[in-house]
Amino acid sequence: MADYSEDKTLEILGARENNLKNIDLSIPHNALVVITGLSGSGKSSLAFDTIYAEGQRRYMESFSAYARQFIGNMERPDVDKITGLSPVISIEQKSVNRNPRSTVGTITEIYDFLRLLYARISEAYSYNTGEKMVRYSEEQITDLIMNDYHGRRINVLAPNVRGRKGHYRELFDHIRQAGFTRVRVDGEMREIEFGMMLDRYKTHNIEIVIDRIEVKDDSRNRIGKSVQTAFRYGKGLLMVMDNDDEQIRYFSRLLMCPTTGLSYEDPEPNTFSFNSPFGACPKCNGMGVITVVDKEKLVPDPNLSIKKGGLAPAGEYKAGSWIFKQLEAIGLRYGFSLDTPMKDISEEALDVILYGTNETFEVKRDYLGITSTFKINFEGIINFIESQNNEDAPASIVRWANSFMNHVTCPVCNGTRLKKEAQYFRIDGKNIAEVAEMDTRTLCRWVESLPNKLSERQYEIGKEILREIDKRVHFLMDIGIDYLSLNRPAASLSGGESQRIRLATQIGSQLTGVLYILDEPSIGLHQRDNHRLIESLKELRDLGNSVLVVEHDKDTMLNADYLIDIGPGAGRHGGEVVFAGTPAATMTGHSITCDYLNGTRRIEVPKSRRPIANVPYLTVFGARGHNLKDVTLKLPLGVMTCVTGVSGSGKSTLVNETLTPILSQRFYRSVKEP
Repeated sequence: MADYSEDKTLEILGARENNLKNIDLSIPHNALVVITGLSGSGKSSLAFDTIYAEGQRRYMESFSAYARQFIGNMERPDVDKITGLSPVISIEQKSVNRNPRSTVGTITEIYDFLRLLYARISEAYSYNTGEKMVRYSEEQITDLIMNDYHGRRINVLAPNVRGRKGHYRELFDHIRQAGFTRVRVDGEMREIEFGMMLDRYKTHNIEIVIDRIEVKDDSRNRIGKSVQTAFRYGKGLLMVMDNDDEQIRYFSRLLMCPTTGLSYEDPEPNTFSFNSPFGACPKCNGMGVITVVDKEKLVPDPNLSIKKGGLAPAGEYKAGSWIFKQLEAIGLRYGFSLDTPMKDISEEALDVILYGTNETFEVKRDYLGITSTFKINFEGIINFIESQNNEDAPASIVRWANSFMNHVTCPVCNGTRLKKEAQYFRIDGKNIAEVAEMDTRTLCRWVESLPNKLSERQYEIGKEILREIDKRVHFLMDIGIDYLSLNRPAASLSGGESQRIRLATQIGSQLTGVLYILDEPSIGLHQRDNHRLIESLKELRDLGNSVLVVEHDKDTMLNADYLIDIGPGAGRHGGEVVFAGTPAATMTGHSITCDYLNGTRRIEVPKSRRPIANVPYLTVFGARGHNLKDVTLKLPLGVMTCVTGVSGSGKSTLVNETLTPILSQRFYRSVKEP
């Protein structure tokens, strides 16, 4: 239990915000204080609308007059006086970050430390062959050439163009002006001629012939200079070709595949960031998912014709509409009419409807006995929908386009959000995406095992980073969210989970002398994990901070240093301090909260319950969202059902992410996928 004295208190005089009735209150510093009371009694009005609002206002007033003209002035809460107020940090439930790029790893900064760790001690592997990448100095390369090619004639080449189209006339002129006379083009040695150019529509590989030399004991200096020149023109990469068998060997100052010559840039923290263009997957821009048009949504009922709504994006049939004129012309070309059921339209015709065409054709109109020529320039339904799903389109059009699209895992990065190269840097055989996929318990064990698996040099470089990662991972374990992984999107977190993550981040920041105000941090937390949250709150207090918690949880109240009960009722019947003291004093206190804490009142277990023997059931088959393992749910209707389980077991996934979208689709035509 924390120690506090009368002169170390936060004094509040005449608080009248919302329903508070001119209350005076003394709150001890450096203590775990719980504010409780009936819902609507005034707890949040005291904690957030009075104490936090005044702390924020004072902080804003510390800015210069010039800065305040841009951020505006905050209104003073309705209170006579507050003394002893230290800097305030609010951790509320409603402050969940909805940015799709924000994850548990980025919020807690663990992923930032992981990026630094991988940039400093990871080992690179070739994505072509799986071989470990190598790196040579110019001196080492010269030694290797002298030893491996002694007595043989070689060509030292500088790769300049690799797998790109173009005629390269200007490049050849530039190479000739630099003093070189030969190049190797697509595997063939050629003399550089004036006006030399290639087929601009073909893909080419071009290497500059830096030197042709026989490797002897006295040629070391010449080879060393050739290596330097080749690196300059080859951007850190050179090739050595044996004249006899024309076998190629690659050397690089960068990380390089010894077999194929594939090279990577030296890793930096941004290499592993999906929020940076240097590390993000180019297909999904670091989101991990892409939107694609769902053909089943375009043709919801194959038995319907286009006129009857069989092609959903076309909408209701209108005889003079441009879209229906185009579809009618396509029908003349491919042998169907707007009255033909969608299931009877040929695959070839359906492909034209969905993906478009640009063709001219003749068709004979039998009922007129004449031949007409049609020109169709049809974009295609799918191409049109995709073109409308962009930032410049009106919101209503974007919503319309999204109603025909699904979010699917990016096929390039497989949901890792990262470029291919970033996934081939490994520590202990794991890339950073695999580590971010681990739940916190597994991640903790992996981090703790690394010192025994790293080389002495790797450990020496990474030990301080590992210490920071280990400390932050343990904070997550301590507050009862050890089931989350680092790549869990912040938008998918509940209010309680988000609040506890921010709590762990604040503990990691090691601030002192701060007043923390939390809003029911135990929400969504199973009783099994309650003690871990309470210990985290005490740890925050023991760092030298004051912790003020708005809470209904009995365990949290009994573990507080000081308890404040606001009441006695809700709304205009509340707003008064009905109890203030230590939890032990509640045994003799007189308030609704004290009565429940000391056992005077309790919630009685009902003697009879509604029978479920003959009620209908709603059944969900094969639920597999997140961690659900092919679950079948039989839900009785017309009764009160409770879904429970430890935090992270899959309750919200089953009800909110599976059952609710199914029902919303069925009754309200919702577009959210279960």
